[in-house]
Amino acid sequence: MTAKTGPVTLTDLTRMLRESAGEEEGVDLDGGVLDTPFIDLGYDSLALLQVIGQIQREYGIAVPDGAVADAETPRALLDVINAGPTMPAT
Repeated sequence: MTAKTGPVTLTDLTRMLRESAGEEEGVDLDGGVLDTPFIDLGYDSLALLQVIGQIQREYGIAVPDGAVADAETPRALLDVINAGPTMPAT
């Protein structure tokens, strides 16, 4: 599988969140969620780990181990992801 190119967007991230852990009732991921804490959106660290694994597979981006703990909002996680190095092709 060829890795996708370009930065991971909020649209990409919300798609992966929905695929990995669904969407909590009453939460609109299509709204202004960039600075909303993941916990308020209904996502715990396990859901974020699943999303990071999916991002690594789809985009070939190496995400630092502490990214989930340090990135409490979608904006913070996207900043970490898009600043990360690309993983070598296998």
